Formats: sequence, C-alpha cells, structure tokens
Amino acid sequence: MQAFALIGDIGGTNARFALTDPAAPAPQILHEQTETDADFPSLGEAALHYLDTTGAKPKRAVLAVASPIEGDEIKLTNRAWSFRRSELQRRLGLDDLRLINDFAAIAWAAPHLDAAVRMPVHGDVVTPPAGPVTLIGAGTGLGVALLIGSHAHGWHVVPTEGGHASFAPTDDEERRIAAWLAVRHGRVSNERLLSGHGLSNIDACLRGIAPVAAPAPQPGSRRSKDVVDAALAGSDPEAGHALRRFCRIYGAVAGDAALLHGANTVLIAGGVVLHFLDFFHTSEFMDAFTAKGRHTDYMKRMAVQVITHPNPGLLGAAVAARQPPADTLDDVRVARKDAAPAD
Repeated sequence: MQAFALIGDIGGTNARFALTDPAAPAPQILHEQTETDADFPSLGEAALHYLDTTGAKPKRAVLAVASPIEGDEIKLTNRAWSFRRSELQRRLGLDDLRLINDFAAIAWAAPHLDAAVRMPVHGDVVTPPAGPVTLIGAGTGLGVALLIGSHAHGWHVVPTEGGHASFAPTDDEERRIAAWLAVRHGRVSNERLLSGHGLSNIDACLRGIAPVAAPAPQPGSRRSKDVVDAALAGSDPEAGHALRRFCRIYGAVAGDAALLHGANTVLIAGGVVLHFLDFFHTSEFMDAFTAKGRHTDYMKRMAVQVITHPNPGLLGAAVAARQPPADTLDDVRVARKDAAPAD
C-alpha cells in the first residue's frame, strides 16, 4: 500500500502543502495546495485544512519552516505563528514529524534542479551544481544556506541565519540608506534591505521620506510590488533607481556570503527576483558581486544562477522525507541515489 508523507514549505507569507511518496524513484510533489496567512490563525489549522481537503491521513511529515529549528517551541521569524512541535505532531496524528529550516530545504533540493529551472546569471550551468553551493534568496525575509559535498560522495546541508548578518554599506548612498533604517529599526541587518519590505524601505529612503521608528507604519512608503511595476514600466525614475540599488546591494551581499562559504556556485532563490528577471539580469548585481578587491578574479570564477522552479522548498522537503528518521536532519546527508535531477 502506498504510504504518502505530508510535506510543507511554511514561509512568511504563504504555507504550501503537498504529499510525497518517499519510496518513489525520484522526489515527488503531489496534490499541492497553498494557504495564506490571513486564512488561518495557526500552522496547525492550515495543515488540518489541507489534510481535510485531500482526505489524506499520513503518518509522517517533513515541514520546512522559516525559522531557526531549536527545541520544542518554534516561532516563525516573519509571521505571527508559533507552535510546539510535540503538540503539532499530536494534533496531526503523526508518528514522525520533522522540522527543517526553509532555506535548508531549498539546499536539499539543489542537486535535483536541472538546468531548465536554473537561469544563468554568470558562468556555466552544470547538473548537479558544483559544490560548495551558496543559496541565498530574498522573499518575505532573506534566507541563506550552504550545501557542501558532491554527487559522488553525497551532499550535506548547513542551515544558517545569514540573512540577519549586519549590513555593510559600500558607498555614500548605501550609508544613507543604513542610517535611515537605523532610525526605523535600530540594528540594520541584510534582511532589512533584501526582502519584500526591504525594497519598500530603499525606495522610501531614496525619495527623501523621513523614517519613523518601527513598529509604527512608515508614512509615504509604497508597496514593493508597486515599486517594481513602476520601474519596469519605465515611467518612474525614482522607482528604477530604487530597484537598481536593490539589485546592487543583493550582489554585494550574495558575494560576501559566497566568500564566507568558499562557494563554487551561487543559487539565488526567493520570490522577489522572479518578478523582474530581465531587469535583474541586466542590473549591476554581478558588478557588486565580483567587486571584492584582491579577490575579484576569484569571484568571477563562480557560477551564479537564479532558481526558477516554482516550489524548491517543497521539493527539498520531499527529498528530506526520503531519509531515514533522525533526531535532526541538519546532520543527514542526501543519499547519492537521490542526487539525480528531478523530472
């Protein structure tokens, strides 16, 4: 009898659920469904709704969560959801519940991403990607993870909270943005600039709007989507300026992460860039990425790609569901037999 497992990718805006057959020849994403934050008061309610809708009664689950995974009490970083993993397991009727960091899930998916879902920004696209692999992505927040190993020897994922590292301005305009954000938030992390809210922050600062200390709303700010739309339409020079600066900062931060990881490949994920891929491809991202002084030539040898797979987090959770039970998946290697590209 086919034994499906529940998989989920729980981010700051959406909760995506699906089923997978861990015994299938390759990782699967079946009966996918997306729930929004506004519809459910908790992760448990959203997951139960999915199970009721599909009629599935899995006994195992792997959920990728936008949060550090420590202890029984879990609190999402950019979403007003918190839960106890033991209570969630009981409520969902599971024998085995594994929680993994959301960007670690994307790292587990990386060996299964064929060339068709990796848009080249710089260098060659090889499958699987050459490790070490830095994964970074701006969405509701900024995720960072590291994938080490190889197809021959297996892969190992290192989850990180690198998105919360301190922002390092590279010129006077970025110092002005950092000072603006310091008024609003105190400490300025990379995520304050490289996220959906981050583009809105950059735009407001560059338009000369005075910052207001959080958590109060920022008067005069506009949604990041509106900034992107105006920039792509070519009718708003200020929006174009903000989006270009966003891409340049993205390149500098991604380059720093790649230096720290000793990367051969950088994979860019997250939903933000997918809304302006052509703009991103011709932006100053790579100029800033490679501008590392004496290591500029070293940076130019790295391959940089954008992940265009619609649900890499779910794919990574499906890969994790194929592993044997363990106290923590942070120490589970992705088996070599699972390293072939997905269909």
